[in-house]
Amino acid sequence: MAQYLLGTDNGGTVAKAALFTTDGREVAVAGRKAELGSPAPGHTERDVETLWQATAASIREVIEKSGVRPEEIACVAPAGHGNGLYLIDEQGRPVRPGIYSTDTRAKQYVARWMEQGVHERVLPLSMQSLWPGQPNALLAWLKDHEPESIERTRWVLMCKDYIRYRLSGEVNAEMTDASGTSLLSVRDGDYDLELLGEFGLAELREKLPPLVRSEEICGHVTPEAAAETGLAEGTPVAGGLFDADACCLAAGLVHQSQLCIVAGTWSVNQYISPTPVVSRDVFMTSRYCIPDHFLMMEASATSASNLEWFVAQFLETGDRPAADSGESVYERCNRWVAETGPEDAGIVFLPFLFGSNADPNAKASLVGLAGWHGRGHVLRAIYEGVVFGHKAHVDRLMQFRGPAASIQLTGGAARSEVWTQIFADVFQTPVEVPAGTELGALGAAIAAAVAAGCYPDYRTAVAAMVQVDRRQTPDPARAAIYAQKYERYRKLLAALGPLWQDLG
Repeated sequence: MAQYLLGTDNGGTVAKAALFTTDGREVAVAGRKAELGSPAPGHTERDVETLWQATAASIREVIEKSGVRPEEIACVAPAGHGNGLYLIDEQGRPVRPGIYSTDTRAKQYVARWMEQGVHERVLPLSMQSLWPGQPNALLAWLKDHEPESIERTRWVLMCKDYIRYRLSGEVNAEMTDASGTSLLSVRDGDYDLELLGEFGLAELREKLPPLVRSEEICGHVTPEAAAETGLAEGTPVAGGLFDADACCLAAGLVHQSQLCIVAGTWSVNQYISPTPVVSRDVFMTSRYCIPDHFLMMEASATSASNLEWFVAQFLETGDRPAADSGESVYERCNRWVAETGPEDAGIVFLPFLFGSNADPNAKASLVGLAGWHGRGHVLRAIYEGVVFGHKAHVDRLMQFRGPAASIQLTGGAARSEVWTQIFADVFQTPVEVPAGTELGALGAAIAAAVAAGCYPDYRTAVAAMVQVDRRQTPDPARAAIYAQKYERYRKLLAALGPLWQDLG
């Protein structure tokens, strides 16, 4: 019996592959750069063949590093970023460079749809916000600006669907990914001509691939893919997952009582339920990999990337004595924050360096600085401001459900015990950090495990394959302190609102 499962994960800049045992132990990991480019302002693209070659090389390296015979791999499944656009022609060749989900070329189409009331009309079907990086907006833009690309297109794919196609030679669209594109009725789990018509895309229905489930076997590794990746020809290939779903699965999100928070480049806040939420107050409702369950998501680019910017700008080249101690710059940040109590200063940080969940024009701010403040005070304000940004998202979600019994925390912030404790104290909820480094690939491997019959369902697979690295409980004594600080954060947002547009 095959004893291993392989997951791939394609995000913004790196194509990753990881091999796992059937109990979730990480055996080997590899990654290759698959850089994004910007050929014009607001355009974010990548070469699709380079993306595949980077993925294939990562798979090949994982197999070589692990020493595992390819025949011992029971199943392969991909995960990848949602939205964006990857178009192929009748022969399966890329029609044009792939478009990443941060692309904003179609923002005028979204603005027009909002003005014309299209969003209100489609919301009961799509259950999500409209934004420029979604396939509906990008396809509308291409119809007007690159009609030849639309004409040559046979299939409209998402990122990981293209990788699965290159592995198996079969064209499909997987449900968790497709349900986040505003191209189908989320409740019905199928494409909807009325919805497509609202975006002027009804004639493109024939270019949308057949829908499959995450744990469905969608083909087998072809001889060509076997030669490029080192996988055994005929290895089953499962549907895979939208990377947000993959991380949720790898964090152990299988019950309604849980809340999954990803504190990385983006602030992603999610829960699952058999009852979907249809509201302008929720960024996205999509279908989850567990049958008859939906994933409710609130998200914005307001999380740990704020700290990365601060470190790059102000800390990486300084503080030589501390650097000589062997501590990394992030370990030093954690120490300085730990040495500063939440009651020591009232500084407020608004985590809007790369986006906002408060106002389209909002800007990042440090408010309340005084001459006696040190780096620990500033860094603690940044850590706390990021958590408050997450809480603003979670507060929106909590309108539609009861309090969470636990928070499953992933992303860069989860590597910091002091930051994790701030999450626990602000939310007054236990925080669990899952074990492992490549959670997107692990989530894909869990789908592969169910597809291969290693486990009968996702809950059983998660129980066997997901381990908790640590659990941090809230300090009740800090509840009042953080409630006051969060209220100050909210008041500052309201006060600065009229000024942001003037700042440009």
